[in-house]
Amino acid sequence: MVIRKENDEELAAAGGGLVPARVAAGVTPDRRGTAAGDDRRHAAARSRGGGDSLGELALVSRVRVAADADVGPSALHLDLSLAEWAADGLLAVFFFVAGLELKQEFITGDLRDPRRAAVPVAAAVGGVIAPALTYLAFTADGGAARGWAIPSATDIAFALAALAVAGRHLPAALRTFLLTLAVVDDLLAIVIIAVSYTSGLSVTPLLAALAPLALFAVLVRRPFRPWWLLLPLATATWALVHASGVHATVAGVLLAFTVPAAHRPDGETPAAEHFEHRLRPVSAGLAVPAFALLSAGVSLSGLPAALSDPVALGVIAGLAAGKAAGITAATWLTARFTRATLDEDLSWADVAGVAMLGGIGFTVSLLISELAFGAGSERDSHAKAAILAGSLTAALLASIVLRLRNRAYRRIEAAETSETADGDDDRIPGASRPRTTAVTRPPAPGTAKHRQREPSA
Repeated sequence: MVIRKENDEELAAAGGGLVPARVAAGVTPDRRGTAAGDDRRHAAARSRGGGDSLGELALVSRVRVAADADVGPSALHLDLSLAEWAADGLLAVFFFVAGLELKQEFITGDLRDPRRAAVPVAAAVGGVIAPALTYLAFTADGGAARGWAIPSATDIAFALAALAVAGRHLPAALRTFLLTLAVVDDLLAIVIIAVSYTSGLSVTPLLAALAPLALFAVLVRRPFRPWWLLLPLATATWALVHASGVHATVAGVLLAFTVPAAHRPDGETPAAEHFEHRLRPVSAGLAVPAFALLSAGVSLSGLPAALSDPVALGVIAGLAAGKAAGITAATWLTARFTRATLDEDLSWADVAGVAMLGGIGFTVSLLISELAFGAGSERDSHAKAAILAGSLTAALLASIVLRLRNRAYRRIEAAETSETADGDDDRIPGASRPRTTAVTRPPAPGTAKHRQREPSA
């Protein structure tokens, strides 16, 4: 279980625009929103900018009170606040879907071929190490250093969405590279959460979780998979892992790894693909937005105040600079000193753009911030403001680079289209003379194909 650090000093963050996501279960009436508490918050809001800040503070305050409502059976130690249900329960669905995607990559995707997977896997490792070192360079004291993993996570959904917005002329290999990188990044984040942010481990519930997990693994491999059996078994596994002290989201990954992903001889859709198709809308449409709403509780208007905290500086630098540097450096070193090679359709400018996209950390970064500093603490609020700022900065820088690359690839496609539209001088469609040579698409500058065509000195 995650031990939350909550005290009266946390409310001081509200004056700087950083409102804790939830408050302690045993708070006094004054902290819950009586007239005296409201007067202090309203005065802080007026000092920050008037009516807009008042409305923003009122909205976040309502979310905070709702997030603190306890729901669940106390006999099973599941009397959790709504924010805890979002972090421990709904995010288990998110990690279950991520685990399904990861297993499919290992069984039928790019990760099944070590030579093809080596470069993006190494990039993911570099994208975890470099941001962590960047963060630690800003945080000297031991308490702040506990958040070293916050800038190491990449939000796969936001990163892929940003790549799609950047342009439709980018090579397909670029999306494959980013997808593989992000999937491995999720796996590393899961390992980090399980190892570094687990306290008070109880072995008995953890061993007991193996029983429903094994039954789930047996039933999910059968042609007939009754949901009314699988769902209770999955819930029991989650509850026992939660009781053991290991973060409950790890249960989602363990359950996903038991789902078969190989193609069946009869041509039936693999169970992993079937579950991913069914649960991805729940993950993207419910789990992640609910977690963000109940756990973020932060406003960028308080970022200037947060910048006095080295935690915020380390998170922003790690996401906006450390992530890009780590991914790019690891990719270059792997391609330079091993037999693994970068896809011939990609240039180093493409890699740099994708590396910047890796700095978009949201869902997992917010979760690690809560685990590191305690949900609602002042440092947690500072870190969450920095996560938003660093992610936006990384997305902006990546969009600039990738849009320039998209223009380059669009010009190449336009040149190819003009060459193949008509091969005759009279430009009469359909009346062109037969070609004696095939027209090939000219390679993009900086790619391996382009370098091979350059004349040697």
